[in-house]
Amino acid sequence: MVKKTKQPPQEPKESKYTLSKRDNIVSWAVFLPTLVIVFISLVSVVFPALVARTTSPFQDEIYKPDVIDPFQTGLLAAPLIIVNVIILLIGISYYKRSMGRDFFKKISNFDLSQKQALIVLATILVIFSGVMASQIGTEETWDDYKDVKDRIHSWTVSDFAKSFEPHVRFLLLSVSQNVFDNIRVIPLVSSIALLALTYFFTVKITENRFAGIISAVLLLQSNVFLTYDSSATYDSFWILLYLFSLYLIYKKWPGSPASFIASIFSKALTILFLPMSIFFIARSGVPRKSMIYHLVCYGAIVLLLVIIAVALQTNYAGTSLGFDTTDFWKGFTAIAIQMRFDYLILLFLLPLTVMLFIASRKGILHADSIQIFILSILIAAPFLIGFTTQTNQPYRFVSLAVFFAIGTGVLLSKKTRKQDGLLSI
Repeated sequence: MVKKTKQPPQEPKESKYTLSKRDNIVSWAVFLPTLVIVFISLVSVVFPALVARTTSPFQDEIYKPDVIDPFQTGLLAAPLIIVNVIILLIGISYYKRSMGRDFFKKISNFDLSQKQALIVLATILVIFSGVMASQIGTEETWDDYKDVKDRIHSWTVSDFAKSFEPHVRFLLLSVSQNVFDNIRVIPLVSSIALLALTYFFTVKITENRFAGIISAVLLLQSNVFLTYDSSATYDSFWILLYLFSLYLIYKKWPGSPASFIASIFSKALTILFLPMSIFFIARSGVPRKSMIYHLVCYGAIVLLLVIIAVALQTNYAGTSLGFDTTDFWKGFTAIAIQMRFDYLILLFLLPLTVMLFIASRKGILHADSIQIFILSILIAAPFLIGFTTQTNQPYRFVSLAVFFAIGTGVLLSKKTRKQDGLLSI
């Protein structure tokens, strides 16, 4: 008799995601404007004076090239170009199957047990809390700190019905001052909660606990996050509540719209994030009934904001509206100046955008949503200072640090729209 040789067990083939025509259009429609805005924003990292020089209305002697050279390179110009070229070469090698495919596959398939992940997360939060707790005993030195403290002392709950102000923010700061006798306690708790929520949100949309840990660590290393982690002047209530509203979309109780409204009453800027939320809902893969419910609720929020604006004669921008072309283009330089110490974000923002596009075309859930978040945050600065007399502040880029971290985690996701039964928009 001829003995049959045993065949080695074969690994199950991965199910391929078939990109529908509609998803293909959405993928490109999201990627192209995001790529353009990211590229324009990073121009000032390579050439710090180029945008300001070419868009300035003053073209007299002081702006001659020998005085201000628009092509003088910045400190991060060489690292930015080198990193992006290296990643491009790695990407080409990967798709030609010449190197790295097995390595990247192992990383994307790696995960932690729930117990391991929670231990790591708890360790991160305890160390962060212990290190940062020493800061809250000192007074802030920001110019706006005195105004914030004076407003907290004069604020009462009855003010909710009198004016459109960040009353949720005032309430939390008031609790911090009156209960803990320190206005910086609740802001620090908010930053701790933001770290934890970044983990849980990433795990929720990727079903990968290792991705959640990576996202939390990336946020923790962000300079802009650490600069304002316990600040009462520039707190993180607004981005915490906004991210929580996205997280609650996957829950069965009507908390998402309530959390979004609370974020608006923490900072009016989150009104600009409403289209992002609607896009996220439409691409979230939740049941049709739940999706319709959330879309109706967020539509009601728009109506409510209009009613409030009419009733209280409110200008949500807080200042007279107009349009200044110079200030608009100046807004694109904000990231290069205000995030100059966030090296990872500046160096890897463009590669992340491209990789999220590739992930989106593979059907990875919310790869396109994260691109929308990045696009909206980057475009907010030009529109804010271009259409209002407000100035752009660095703390607003905490939101970019958050979604950069989450976007990196999404690259490790195996959760596709097909698997999730997503209703494509």
